[in-house]
Amino acid sequence: MSYRGEHNFLLKNTDFTTYEGVKFSKYSLEELKKLWRETLENGMHGLCFSMYEDGQNPGDIISEEQVERRIKIIKPFTKWVRSFSCIEGNEYVPRIAHKHGLNTMVGAWLGDEMDKNEQEIEALIALAREGVVDIAAVGNEVLYRNDLNEEQLLDYILRVKEAIPGIPVGYVDAYYEFTLHPRIVDACDVILSNCYPYWEGTDIDHSLNHMQQMYGQAVQAAKGKRVIITETGWPSQGTNLKGAYPSADNAMKYFINSQLWSAKDNIDMFYFSSFDESWKVGPEGDVGAYWGLWDKHEELKF
Repeated sequence: MSYRGEHNFLLKNTDFTTYEGVKFSKYSLEELKKLWRETLENGMHGLCFSMYEDGQNPGDIISEEQVERRIKIIKPFTKWVRSFSCIEGNEYVPRIAHKHGLNTMVGAWLGDEMDKNEQEIEALIALAREGVVDIAAVGNEVLYRNDLNEEQLLDYILRVKEAIPGIPVGYVDAYYEFTLHPRIVDACDVILSNCYPYWEGTDIDHSLNHMQQMYGQAVQAAKGKRVIITETGWPSQGTNLKGAYPSADNAMKYFINSQLWSAKDNIDMFYFSSFDESWKVGPEGDVGAYWGLWDKHEELKF
């Protein structure tokens, strides 16, 4: 979830609007909080797992106890958990999630450090052979960041597919990257699309429609393959991006509408994210720390 749009990347011929969403104008704040909580308690398809407490950063070794504590918190509200790496304690996520009856999308984090990529790929294959991977995600926004070229990414995807036959393998990136990279689509079993109206500066009243258009563009690029929304969300505080304003109200509205739409149309969606993570202030600006449904103290926000 690192990209900042500043532009609208939708194709002009995308037309995918199936649900207009809740009209919130008549809702008081207390009514909105109640609907948010009801929506959460109704459960969701998937949730992105937040690893890091205050003072922790990627690269720190995270304990099994910490992962299990957080899995137990989110377990009542989701069927699937998505992880982003397979090393430095992240390997505990699919193991513990499976132990608690949750399905897993397990990601190997790829970047421009080839030695680290090898560790991630080997660890993903090992976890899959261990039986704790339901969908394997080979890389996250690698093409967006220009960390690898298409050929390098294809080699990793095909290597994992060959090593773990029978387990769906995909690649995660912004929805428009699949339009730009049809060879990646051909290599994947499943298309894993990040859809963030916030990062394209969309105001909250048009955010659901914008997200549906993003999903529709990914569907167009997918050539009939299954499309999963692997990340979408809205920050609860921070600095606005054009017409997109972070706030508690807007975070609740976006969560409610996205969950109702995905349930109505039977769309598999992983919400971003479970817990606020303070380390993200640097990479993503001040909004980076406020994407969770739970705050950094592991308390539900609303």
